[in-house]
Amino acid sequence: MAPYSPPTGNRLGKTRLDFNENTVGCSPKVIEFLRNKLTAEKLSVYPDYTSVKKTLAAFFKIAENELLLTNGTDEAIQVLINTYIDDNDQVIVLTPSYAMYRFYAEVAGARITEVPYLPPKVEFPIDSLLHAITLQTKAILISNPNNPTGTAVGLDAVVAILKAAPHAAVLIDEAYYEFCGITALPLIGQYPNLFVSRTFSKVYGMAAMRMGCLFSQADNVRFLHKAQSPYSVNTLAALAAEAAVADTEFAANYAKEALAARELLRAGLEKLGIEQAPSAANFILGYFGTRAIEIRDALREKAILVRDRSYEIPGGVRITAGTCEQARQVLDELERIW
Repeated sequence: MAPYSPPTGNRLGKTRLDFNENTVGCSPKVIEFLRNKLTAEKLSVYPDYTSVKKTLAAFFKIAENELLLTNGTDEAIQVLINTYIDDNDQVIVLTPSYAMYRFYAEVAGARITEVPYLPPKVEFPIDSLLHAITLQTKAILISNPNNPTGTAVGLDAVVAILKAAPHAAVLIDEAYYEFCGITALPLIGQYPNLFVSRTFSKVYGMAAMRMGCLFSQADNVRFLHKAQSPYSVNTLAALAAEAAVADTEFAANYAKEALAARELLRAGLEKLGIEQAPSAANFILGYFGTRAIEIRDALREKAILVRDRSYEIPGGVRITAGTCEQARQVLDELERIW
């Protein structure tokens, strides 16, 4: 296996446009809630998920037994793989896509089939994916919208995949749902092979908390619990999640700002003659040719962090859409460098 070592060191205090986080921080009401609820006794007791499960089930409009709390989306992927995948089982992933799909599948000893996004506009390869499904396929892992391309896929394609692979666990990872509005969550009652994940690391600004959710039919969730540590989500994350979903105005306002910033980035890159992939998420993938690493390093010298993806996408640099002010800041620097 190739080690996965994201460049997460020494990022505080800089313009963080490299990991698609909320670039302004979580809701102030989350901090206030933690201060009011956190006690020495609460830290000495193993986590109690009764309240947060009830709150999140009501927020996501599902039953409590259709919800699994996870330590970020990463654990959601890991638990699903650990539950349903054995040595040499086939797992289908798209490429390029989130590295943790391949990571956990490799750890499980799976046989991985990669289906590439279609150039030049990195369109979702529905025909190729359907063709790749076999009777040996045990899991299909899809990010919607996709990271790092920003590509989104409609529900018609999701349903086609679910129907083509009724024997496989189909994960729709909706980490960027709040920026695109497409969700498969209402379909879990109809399709027993559907799993949907959400995270609190993006729009809610709680990446440090490692909080996520995995949704599926109740029978599936009972099996998932068997492959999960009983206390993998810490008390602070559970408390913060309750406060985060209560402040719907904060999340909506940040998503609106990020989408406006994305449009500024799109127009600014186009003005500079820099091609880009169409994005339905809170980031843009630009094609900087042979200068990708040079651009990343030059921006880093100005304390602006962007993510080089040229190691898997020729010339690719991913830029998070945070605030409009941050978008203008990175575009000003790019004009000077480019």
